[in-house]
Amino acid sequence: MRALVVEDEFLSRKVLKSFLAPFFDVDVVVNGVEAVEAFRLALADHHPYELVLMDIMMPEMNGIEALKAIRGIEQERGLQPAHCLMITALSDPKTVITSFHEGGASGYLVKPVDKRKLYSELEKLELISR
Repeated sequence: MRALVVEDEFLSRKVLKSFLAPFFDVDVVVNGVEAVEAFRLALADHHPYELVLMDIMMPEMNGIEALKAIRGIEQERGLQPAHCLMITALSDPKTVITSFHEGGASGYLVKPVDKRKLYSELEKLELISR
């Protein structure tokens, strides 16, 4: 399975990639613009992402905007939506609601991401079993 980590902070990218590496072939990008492009390229290569871990606060295009663009691509092509976990330091109710209702997120994790919580979310989505 393939996963895409979308995170502008270097250390967070490294940590998230290390958490996912036992289960996924992981690609990493640094902002929402790159995320949408990586998603399109993966579809063009016929190797779509099953999971996207998306930071919300990023330069150029934030995570919610990027997820909306990805959901639009999926809808245009009649594809099943990839699972997307939003990751952010923001835990206010408005951000959480926006992530789910406007962006179509599958889940939400607050930074710093705890490995056990991430794996628990992935198990709920039936992407991994431990």
